[in-house]
Amino acid sequence: MIYTSTRDNTVRVSASEAIAKGISADGGLFVPMTIPTLNLVDIERIARLDYIGRAKEILKLYLTDFTDDEISMCVQGAYREGKFSSPKIAPLYKLNDDAHVLELWRGPTCAFKDMALQLLPYLLTVSAGKTRKDTKIVILVATSGDTGKAALEGFKDVPNTEILVFYPVDGVSPMQKLQMTTQEGENVGVCAIEGNFDDAQSGVKAIFTNREIEQKFAENHMAFSSANSINWGRLAPQIVYYVSAYCDLVKSGSVKLGDPMNVVVPTGNFGNILAAFYAKQMGVPIKKLVCASNANNVLTDFLETGTYNKNRPFYCTTSPSMDILISSNLERLLFLLSGQDAQSTKKWMEQLSATGTYTVSDKVFSAIQELFSAGFCDDEDTKRTIRKIFDEYHYLCDTHTAVALNVYAAYKTKTGDKTPTVIASTANPYKFSKSVLRALKSHIRSADEFDMVEELHEVSGAPVPPQLANLKGKEPRFTKVSAKEDMAKVVFEMLGL
Repeated sequence: MIYTSTRDNTVRVSASEAIAKGISADGGLFVPMTIPTLNLVDIERIARLDYIGRAKEILKLYLTDFTDDEISMCVQGAYREGKFSSPKIAPLYKLNDDAHVLELWRGPTCAFKDMALQLLPYLLTVSAGKTRKDTKIVILVATSGDTGKAALEGFKDVPNTEILVFYPVDGVSPMQKLQMTTQEGENVGVCAIEGNFDDAQSGVKAIFTNREIEQKFAENHMAFSSANSINWGRLAPQIVYYVSAYCDLVKSGSVKLGDPMNVVVPTGNFGNILAAFYAKQMGVPIKKLVCASNANNVLTDFLETGTYNKNRPFYCTTSPSMDILISSNLERLLFLLSGQDAQSTKKWMEQLSATGTYTVSDKVFSAIQELFSAGFCDDEDTKRTIRKIFDEYHYLCDTHTAVALNVYAAYKTKTGDKTPTVIASTANPYKFSKSVLRALKSHIRSADEFDMVEELHEVSGAPVPPQLANLKGKEPRFTKVSAKEDMAKVVFEMLGL
């Protein structure tokens, strides 16, 4: 399996090089030049395995320069017993005959990012051993909330690595902030920035592609890599849980082998739904990919018009992990749907950088319309959906999952499509206790974060994850706030360079 760049398709790297580098030198993202395929016999065979077995089968198709023993070590380490609160790792919860909630938040940080970020440190360690011997890997992360904590937890005290996380100072929930700023580990650093997630993401990308910084790192036997979903090592593990979800639907009798399912994903940076697209391209019978956005509905507009335009108001919503106007992983989709046309992809990304907008070709837009449906909802509809789902099914969902459930309901009403559907649930509701509690009650007893956790438990009966409850009273280690222009300076300070 050879990987190329979305902005220069003469680039040729192995899987381990793609993972170790994180991003191509030209600013493009690494993608496999061919997508491996699964037939129904393969899917039937994989369905008989547990999640760890399924992950090994899918990952070995993409990571062909890893040995079977290396893949086994990585997967066993990531998903070993006790790390996830469900033995199924990513269980399906059946709401009704049509809707199945894929619970991706059973890991140590209670967010879907654990599904990949418990695995990435192992993948990166193996990759660095093949491509960057005697080099310390510096993981640089921009986060809108969940990636930061999941990456910090995954890379905590991993030998020969440092991890530095930037988050928007007012753009994460109190629980997400506390998770990051209290992070333990000798090789971790966290800094807030004055700006939004797009500022943090743009700053990280600028550091990655700065030749002077790269030279300084080389002199100190260091090299950058990424734990954001721009890194292929983040995206590949996400493909697994969509294959696994289809297998579980078949095993439960909810679909017959070969019959289709739909997938609904709440998304901001487009990585999670892109993984479902890859699963579809591999041969998983996915009928429609439904992209759910909050009030920052740049993706909805793009998927419905073919024009991407980030020149619009930015909203801080109750689903902050989706408060994004520059969806990085969309670049991979454009490259694939244009027939691996790196020149066009690069042009669109340059237009986005220069003007904030671009319009794709008719060919690409036609393919998008065939594959995707899109919708969005605001905070009030999110709130109503949390209450409706709890009242009807006694199922408590977080704000991001509620966005997906709302958009799915609108899609179903509009189309009449009763295809069995998997809705990606991306976070435990207790990560957003205030917003979820407000959806269930008009009056809240206390504004204290942990009082609200307790009250939400009283109202819902849903168990409080101990890893969140145990944050109570914990003192933050990281309190620095930086201007977005000073991110490179902060990196050097944190590393002592």
